[in-house]
Amino acid sequence: MTRRILLSAGLASMAGLMVLGESLPARAQSAQTSPRAFISNERDHTLSVVDMDSLKVIETIKTGRRPRGVTASPDGKLIYVAASDDSRVEVYDSKTFKLVKTLRSGPDPELFVLAPSGNPLYIANEDDNMVTVVNVENNELIAEIPVGVEPEGMGVSPDGRYMVNTSETTNMAHVVDTKTNEVIENILVDSRPRIAEFRKDGKQLWVSAEVGGTVSVIDPANWQIVKKISFDIPGVNKDAIQPVGVRITKDGKKAFVALGPANRVAVIDTGTLEVEKYLLVGQRVWQLAFTPDEKLLISTNGNSNDISIIDVESEKVTKSVAVGRAPWGVVVVQ
Repeated sequence: MTRRILLSAGLASMAGLMVLGESLPARAQSAQTSPRAFISNERDHTLSVVDMDSLKVIETIKTGRRPRGVTASPDGKLIYVAASDDSRVEVYDSKTFKLVKTLRSGPDPELFVLAPSGNPLYIANEDDNMVTVVNVENNELIAEIPVGVEPEGMGVSPDGRYMVNTSETTNMAHVVDTKTNEVIENILVDSRPRIAEFRKDGKQLWVSAEVGGTVSVIDPANWQIVKKISFDIPGVNKDAIQPVGVRITKDGKKAFVALGPANRVAVIDTGTLEVEKYLLVGQRVWQLAFTPDEKLLISTNGNSNDISIIDVESEKVTKSVAVGRAPWGVVVVQ
């Protein structure tokens, strides 16, 4: 009798292991096929990983201190995080969520951008008025480029020929030739520029000015400002309308601009350069990111500690998802 009981227990245990063995790969496969959003939480020193099919947080990764800028390698396998208070860039595996390596960054890295090829990495160093250029393969310093005071926003042209940095205090967008790593143009924009974003065809450069309350649209053919877009939201004080994050659809037709304490995302026609509508999101909306198929747009809402999910086609906010404290940056990979 005892032997039968042991055999039964053993078979049951084996069956349980078989079920577990089947379920783990299924979960892993699901995690690999679902788009995943990585959100840097500035005050928690973490990354929240959100499964974009279930719209649930599936992992919280402990990072260095004060993570802000976050981006991904072109193949989506690596996640780069600016650990600002540790003055380093951390690189994580997007599937295992493990730290792969750290990269030099210069002091107080805030935002960065990868060359279209995935190497090098251009990093804004807020404390020393420099852009640091780093080889992501061997962690070698390629160049240090002097720019304006308090550099922050970082953009790169689709062909990789130009890198653009914005300096918050100098109120300029600095255009760098990536072959020589030298500044070739300084474009005066409005107060406290935050983000530099190229349209995918390379024919427009958008620079948001947080305190100035505008977005400058620049023609890269001559680096002249074509138009300054301003914003008017009924019932919202002008001082609260502070443009920060900018994202433009791959087809180049629509731009979305995060408007900070106004708690809105503006939808803009890139042809007419007119604001079409405002979408109400969480509190102090900061950065934006599309899912790879561009069906969804995510906003990070620093004061409500959540992200808003925007349906791009209908231009409607469909859901909010709680993450860590003071969500700042966001990137989505498949």
